[in-house]
Amino acid sequence: MARAVLVAGGAGYVGSHTCKALAQAGFFPVVLDNLSTGHQAFVRWGPLVRADLHDSEAVADTIRWHDCAAVLHFAAFAYVGESVSDPAKYYDNNVAGTLSLLNGMRAAGCDKLVFSSTCAIYGQPAQLPIREETPADPINPYGASKLMVERILADFRPAYGLRSTALRYFNACGADPDTEIGELRDPETHLIPRAMMALQGHIEDFAVFGTDFPTPDGTAVRDYIHVADAAPGPQIERPA
Repeated sequence: MARAVLVAGGAGYVGSHTCKALAQAGFFPVVLDNLSTGHQAFVRWGPLVRADLHDSEAVADTIRWHDCAAVLHFAAFAYVGESVSDPAKYYDNNVAGTLSLLNGMRAAGCDKLVFSSTCAIYGQPAQLPIREETPADPINPYGASKLMVERILADFRPAYGLRSTALRYFNACGADPDTEIGELRDPETHLIPRAMMALQGHIEDFAVFGTDFPTPDGTAVRDYIHVADAAPGPQIERPA
């Protein structure tokens, strides 16, 4: 039988693409998602357990029932502007929710985790390009919440034997090359899908912001990674 892995937030954008990558790599992805922002239609490669990240008992029961070998964690709120206007929402879900997930893992005896972190932990670095060892200095609650989780994971390693890997990727974009899944958010704030929506006549207010960046036209230059490349399916073999 294929080895089962728990994918928290597996009904979301990167999470659902990861589930497909896992299935193609010979794993059995079990999705745990409350569907607050995810989509049930995106759960296509394994079962859906509709539960909240804060429900440690549901996490533990799911890991035990399916004998999950590892957990991949994508269940986070990720709107930078919203994190500034409502930081409590982000610290409650992204930090406290992760603690509940980890408590469920410990109760079930699961010690492997891949955590979806973010480039936002770096803030505004003094030098470019950004490297892994660039000092972390987030400038918004979203980035701060992710950095807090990374610190928790570092503390859990010696204390509880948790083996974890944090992925600090930049802007995930694009869609499954087989067109089975893609970006679907409400509201949609991301540049590339909004450009597509504007080209199709669905919106009229498409804009590229920025006037004072050190670029030829003053707008920002950003780094992107295709979502299929960001999906960390095979990486659960060797968490650090």
